Amino acid sequence: MKKLIAKFLNQDKKYLIIEGVIALLVIGLIIGLIIVLNKPKKVAKSQENNKQKEDYGDVSIIDVNSKSRPIAVMINNASDARPLQKGMQEAFIVYEMINYADGTTRFLALFKDKDVPEIGPIRSARHYHLDYVLENDAIYVHWGYSPKAQTDIKSLGINNINGLTYGSNSSKENISGNSFFWTEPIANLSIAHRRFTSMELLNKAIDKLKYKKETDQENLLTYTAKELDVDKMSNTKDANKVEIHYSKSNYSTYDYDSTKKVYLRSVKGVAHKDAAIDKQLEVKNILVYKVKNVLLAGDTESRQDLKNIGTGTGYYITDGKAIDIKWSKECRECQTKYTYEDGSEVIFNDGNTFIQIQPENQDLIIS
Repeated sequence: MKKLIAKFLNQDKKYLIIEGVIALLVIGLIIGLIIVLNKPKKVAKSQENNKQKEDYGDVSIIDVNSKSRPIAVMINNASDARPLQKGMQEAFIVYEMINYADGTTRFLALFKDKDVPEIGPIRSARHYHLDYVLENDAIYVHWGYSPKAQTDIKSLGINNINGLTYGSNSSKENISGNSFFWTEPIANLSIAHRRFTSMELLNKAIDKLKYKKETDQENLLTYTAKELDVDKMSNTKDANKVEIHYSKSNYSTYDYDSTKKVYLRSVKGVAHKDAAIDKQLEVKNILVYKVKNVLLAGDTESRQDLKNIGTGTGYYITDGKAIDIKWSKECRECQTKYTYEDGSEVIFNDGNTFIQIQPENQDLIIS
């Protein structure tokens, strides 16, 4: 009897070992299946980027196959700061949105795979700018924040580089190794208008903070290397001059240069220059549409809130023409979609793009 029991127990052990091996094999197969199922997503993205190259050519504004995350920098646009702005011409997308009830604005400038030696002046964050950081899966660069932006940056898990933590009041030559911003020594000018950074410093900050450097998110805009034939497009009108108001006292104008096929940007009648190159800003593409802005609840400094989740109409402006478009944004992190009136995707000429998100009660003059 004892021998039979022992034999039975030994058989059980063998069966247990066999079952264990089978279980490991099944787990291995499941893991392999997951890897195989995930592979097509990466291939699909690569194929989509290659399809853009096949359909629209190899554009120069960005490398459509690059997986580098964009870096989104908050740029001061106060009248005293504007003459000092540097790096704006190197941005591939620039958003302009209202900042205070008086119509002052700030820029969110996006850079990708660029070695820009001077960018600024850097200013504080607003919560609705985070929506556009998210839609580009960008790393956000700012110096300070509004109370709501501060809480949202934390709750949304925004990868950010904050001058309050990593800034310096020293000049570029004297900043410490743990600082990623410097302050220009300009007399009789508020310190808020004199803070700058560089792509070299920001890349060091990204390494220090261990932020991921690559993204699987698709580019916000689709570009074509072959110039659009805007004269043959429907729902267009001449756009040799564009005037965009954020208030009666704050407006920007774009004048079309038909020789260069770009728009020359001015603010309140004065040429808007990039001080790094001492040249008026040249813009290939302009997106302009209106969004309702309201006083932010509970705010005592007239900060604004944007009702930017939803749909609306606007214009894509390029090569001397304004084309009717529709925009839609379903959630904060969702990419804004831009379509022609027939529902097809807007294709953008190869070049930089200014996205002008304008208060709905302000004038837009296109002539």
